[in-house]
Amino acid sequence: MKILSIVGARPQFVKEAIVQHEINKFNDIKEVVVHTGQHYDENMSDVFFDVLNMRKPKYNLGISASMHGEMTGKMIIELEKIMVKENPHVVLLYGDTNSTLAGAIAASKLKFKIAHVEAGLRQEPKDAPEEINRVLTDRISNYLFCPSELSIENLNKEGIVKGIYFTGDVMYDLYLKMKPRFNYSLMEKLGLKKNEFIMMTLHRDFNVDLPERLKKILTEINKVSKQIKVVFPIHPRTKKRINDFNLEDFIKDVMVIEPINYLELMGLTESCYKVITDSGGYQKEAYFAGKQAVVIMPDTGWRELTDLGFNKLANENNIYRKIMEDNITKYTKNIYGDGNAAEKIVSILRNDFLKAYGV
Repeated sequence: MKILSIVGARPQFVKEAIVQHEINKFNDIKEVVVHTGQHYDENMSDVFFDVLNMRKPKYNLGISASMHGEMTGKMIIELEKIMVKENPHVVLLYGDTNSTLAGAIAASKLKFKIAHVEAGLRQEPKDAPEEINRVLTDRISNYLFCPSELSIENLNKEGIVKGIYFTGDVMYDLYLKMKPRFNYSLMEKLGLKKNEFIMMTLHRDFNVDLPERLKKILTEINKVSKQIKVVFPIHPRTKKRINDFNLEDFIKDVMVIEPINYLELMGLTESCYKVITDSGGYQKEAYFAGKQAVVIMPDTGWRELTDLGFNKLANENNIYRKIMEDNITKYTKNIYGDGNAAEKIVSILRNDFLKAYGV
């Protein structure tokens, strides 16, 4: 059996790492990994191959920053060539990026089966690039691997009832697997004390590309940091926008650091008080660590956590208030499975292949 796995952004590297670990247990499965190049910063891409012991991709397309249409179009063209050459039995896709949609379109036109890890997530606004990518990918996937019961409900409401599997979340698998290796060295280096600082990430276009909105967000963050220190590993996109808009003075009380790898980020997250983020993956990793996240988004794909009241949605005007509120809902375990999602995914794909070929 041959699986063609497509990755291109940070969350996809994380998910692929744990699925790849399961694939490697079987001698009858060959995996070919394609890196589209969607994330170009070394700390956000190559470090995952090094720290998480991932195999280097067979193909690296080097397609990064450009308009959505241009990026997706280039990816479709190049992925189609690779698929024709490799002739996989299934194309494995992750999440909701342009890489995901490009892989789905190329595979569907060539009649290859498509497996979508993290299927069924839905959020507002419906015209958000990520929402468009995930909805379209779900529509043409043969295997829909759902991380939660809510994601299954979302698919059913849209009339999608076939090929759905509740596997749990591969990010929880990875979190449990890597927890003994979390790197806590930055605590001492940065002079931080346990539960006395807040971790923050910020990179979404709707938050950082509009000068007035970004100014308000940074003003709120700086206000928080005067009460409890905010540690901010700054995304390259956000750093550029802050410089372009001359907003450096609005985070003068924030501890801004360069991007850090997964093990360092998780070490700091395990040790922090709360999290502020607009990252889809990080708001969930905060939950894994038992830390409440204030999510700077109009909606989230991980509604299980906001419906429970554990995580909170915020906007540019109320981040400080949301952080200072102490009404944290009691922690609910295993919303995203038992930590064996990757094992279930690989088992389903392998068993279906064996049945199809009468092995």
